[in-house]
Amino acid sequence: MEQIITRHRQEPKRRALNVTEVSHLTPHMIRVQLSGEELKDFKSLSPDDHIKLFFETGAGKPEMRDYTPRAYDNDACTLTLDFAVHEAGPATAWALSAKPGDTLNIGGPRGSAVVAPVFDWYLLIGDETALPAIGRRVEELPAGVEVITLTGVPEAADEQVFETAATHHAHWIHRPVEEATDPEPMLEALKGITWPAGKGFVWIAAEAKVARVLRDYVTGEIGHPSHWMKASGYWTQGVADGSDKHLA
Repeated sequence: MEQIITRHRQEPKRRALNVTEVSHLTPHMIRVQLSGEELKDFKSLSPDDHIKLFFETGAGKPEMRDYTPRAYDNDACTLTLDFAVHEAGPATAWALSAKPGDTLNIGGPRGSAVVAPVFDWYLLIGDETALPAIGRRVEELPAGVEVITLTGVPEAADEQVFETAATHHAHWIHRPVEEATDPEPMLEALKGITWPAGKGFVWIAAEAKVARVLRDYVTGEIGHPSHWMKASGYWTQGVADGSDKHLA
């Protein structure tokens, strides 16, 4: 079997960064730009990499949360993070009050899972927490590749537009934040997708139960090869900092 995903490890490194810009990208997405000389050697090889964010809560040790590096520039020493506004956890609370001059400590990425560039098309499925990874992958795909995105967001105003050389077909599902744990809206939308010909890679990230249902449909009903996909539970209902990033 050909190797589709290659895993790269890095020495974990902590960085203390400064907030330089904060904006509401959409009603339920806050974009924060960070800067610092320590970003000169920052490396993120895959669009769905994760870094650790550390939040002081006065509880003795900081709370930690995983977030995707949405974009970074080593020369400018900048890092962009997008925060989906949902439950009032430490990351959401920090992003809602963040302002230029604030500081944030980050760690990682510890590693990257790089998908071999051997596919004719990509199908990216996720909820608002997956949008940073979806957007980055769409933007990084080259010309001549087709990419289909299927994304659940609270409302039409939360849709995003991505600049890409690839051929992009975007599908949006609108549902309230509190219904993000219901797999049916995304599953029904997935059933309506026309699958392209050729060799394709499927990427799924959502609440853990939702991701499992979508994964099972792709591998069971569609019969898509399991080694041509990656499915992750980016969060788990009722579990603080709960995730399962290795569903497939």
